[in-house]
Amino acid sequence: MFNKKKKRETITYNAELEQPAVKTSICTGEKVAGFMEKETRHFRDVMLIRSDRELADFCEACGVKPEELKSIV
Repeated sequence: MFNKKKKRETITYNAELEQPAVKTSICTGEKVAGFMEKETRHFRDVMLIRSDRELADFCEACGVKPEELKSIV
């Protein structure tokens, strides 16, 4: 019950059409991780980022490094 490790989920996306990104709110500073379409610039939300650990989990699930994430304001 306690101390069970969670299975890491992988997030799949089409790397040819989408790019992993973090969108930050100007007003509140809230961060949301997701994917931005390269052609239309449409952002698809995946998860709310409240800590550096959650950002690292998103990067691990996508298979990218934190410095490869595009930052959107």
